[in-house]
Amino acid sequence: MEINVSTENGRVPVIILQVDGSIDSSTSAIFKAKANELIKGGGRYFLIDLSEAPFISSTGLGVLHDIFNQLRQLHPDANLNEQEMRQGINAGTYKSPHLKLLNLSPRARSAFEMAGFDMYIETFTDRAKAIASF
Repeated sequence: MEINVSTENGRVPVIILQVDGSIDSSTSAIFKAKANELIKGGGRYFLIDLSEAPFISSTGLGVLHDIFNQLRQLHPDANLNEQEMRQGINAGTYKSPHLKLLNLSPRARSAFEMAGFDMYIETFTDRAKAIASF
């Protein structure tokens, strides 16, 4: 797996992680370490481009969830407590304002949706629209 990192400025600086290769049990630690490094370095808004990631295992999904939780802790929404966020997820009215995904393969999208991640993480097929959504 290879991860290329870039930053684009919209309303906020968005860190883009371009993942080349599957995110599975043999590569998820690399992906997690890179995300943790960027978060510790001040990254707060992440767009993960999965154009070249044909597969995401449950371990990879766990890393996405961990990134979501870390970013949420750094940006507690003063108008939304944990219970309200969960209610919003269940109602389909809450999406993470800090983590979004771009260009999931059909196989990765299937795993993402079966795990219920589509309920709180937005996905895009257009990079410019994804960046503008932050």
